[in-house]
Amino acid sequence: MNKNISGYFMSKKILVVDDEEDIAELVRYNLASEGYDVVCAGSGEEAVRLAVSKQFDLVVLDLMLPGISGINVARKLRADQKTRHIPIIMLTARSEESDIVKGLELADDYITKPFSPKILCARVNAVFRRKIEDSENEMIQRGDIIIYPGRRRVDVSGKPVDLSFSEFQILMVLCKRPGWVFTRSHIVDEVRGDNYPVTERSVDVQIVGLRKKLGKCGHYIETVRSVGYRFKENL
Repeated sequence: MNKNISGYFMSKKILVVDDEEDIAELVRYNLASEGYDVVCAGSGEEAVRLAVSKQFDLVVLDLMLPGISGINVARKLRADQKTRHIPIIMLTARSEESDIVKGLELADDYITKPFSPKILCARVNAVFRRKIEDSENEMIQRGDIIIYPGRRRVDVSGKPVDLSFSEFQILMVLCKRPGWVFTRSHIVDEVRGDNYPVTERSVDVQIVGLRKKLGKCGHYIETVRSVGYRFKENL
């Protein structure tokens, strides 16, 4: 881990949610070895209670849980002002494209089981690293769109727009380099890291939703036929 930011990482508290005790312990052990403070929950109900009552910096969440499903746990966390800002990494045996697309509407990352503990730790570190990078940029303005990276807020024509985490990350990637053409695979790599298990079609789904939420500014995101997407350079 980079020594310049290791202290920042070690101060972070992570909630691990998995009803399989051996998996939860494996995740806890590896994250604790990285210096994180880790708390485990064995059900969706317990996860929601802990997330609301305590301050966590990240949640590692299984989808298949007894009682409240992982997807519904994520929805509850996103709906609560106290927890909506907490990054979520979904860790699950569900690897179908529909599950991944649904998960990325609510989460910052999606890792399928079986998984490599080293890759999990790298993904966790990457989420925190992105938060550091975002906090260094106070505001990005492109036309009638203003992005506040540290607060994960987007205003369009002076009004806030509620974006999913994936939509926000894609908008950030495109806005940082207006006029630059990004292939679908490049967008996936920029947002999620190399070799992320998401198909190019899922990027199209995210773009459609993003354009719709941006309203009259949706046309700022241009399709480059047979290549990918870019953010309009001259507004």
